Amino acid sequence: MGGELLDPAAAAPEDVVLRWEGEEVVAVRLPGLGDDSLDRIVEGLERVHGPLAALDRRTKQDLVRRLEARGAFTVRHGVETVAAALGVSRFTVYNYLRHVNEQRAKER
Repeated sequence: MGGELLDPAAAAPEDVVLRWEGEEVVAVRLPGLGDDSLDRIVEGLERVHGPLAALDRRTKQDLVRRLEARGAFTVRHGVETVAAALGVSRFTVYNYLRHVNEQRAKER
């Protein structure tokens, strides 16, 4: 898969932290997405959350944040794919992304 192993203390929010017997032992940073990977990720999110269009605004913003961290919007038609899955317009996805960037700026 091309993932990278990290110390759990160095993990970013989008990284996967693995625990053994309640203790964090390693973090995994997954590589950027390929064009068809976004569809699979959206399908996985739907299995976990149910229909994404039915989610509240805050949850949709969180999903956009997580997808952006994984590179979802660097693939061709990424914004359109996510917008369709969330049941919102492309403009709304761009607004969510702006919100994500504003929040990151405040944290720094």
